[in-house]
Formats: sequence, C-alpha cells, structure tokens
Amino acid sequence: MDIESALSALAALAHPTRLEAFRLLVRHEPEGLPTGALVEASGLTQSTFSTHLAVLAKAGLVVAEKRGRQQIQRAHIDTLRQLMTFLAKDCCQGRAELCEPLLADLACC
Repeated sequence: MDIESALSALAALAHPTRLEAFRLLVRHEPEGLPTGALVEASGLTQSTFSTHLAVLAKAGLVVAEKRGRQQIQRAHIDTLRQLMTFLAKDCCQGRAELCEPLLADLACC
C-alpha cells in the first residue's frame, strides 16, 4: 500500500458513521450484509448512508456483490490487511518483540 491509498482509507474511516459501518461489515465477514441492514443499523436515510458507503467503496474498503435481488456489502479484508501492515511495518525499528502485545490483542479477539 502506498501513502495515497493509506490516506484515502484513513480519511474514509475518519467519520463515525463510516467507521461503525466498516466495523460492522468486518464482524460479518465473509457473508457480508445487505445494504438495507447497514442503512437500518446506521439510523440514517438511504440516500445519506449511500454517500458514506460510496466513500468507503472509493477507498477500497467495501465491495458490493449482487446476490439475487439484494446488494450485499462486504468489507474488503485485503485492503484492511494492507492498511494495517502499512501502519505497523516500521514498528519499533524492526524489533518485533515490541509488537508482540499488539499481536496478542489481535489473537484474543
């Protein structure tokens, strides 16, 4: 991931509605959620929420899949992995043992 992609993803997640929607989608991987369920969870109107969804999609954090008549939204886990790797790659000047608490936190959840 390059700096521009990282900034785009971070900017997309820097809004409470988008961050919560993305976290909800991550919890529902790999099956995803219908767009209507995301709108309902957000408490916003369809048109307002679709703007937030478009920002997440443009940043590569969310992908849509057509399943029958429903539009299913899924978190793009590969983009999340790339962003997390980008942020942690130079962690602690290459001293991996300093990142072990972070890895332990991830493993427990």
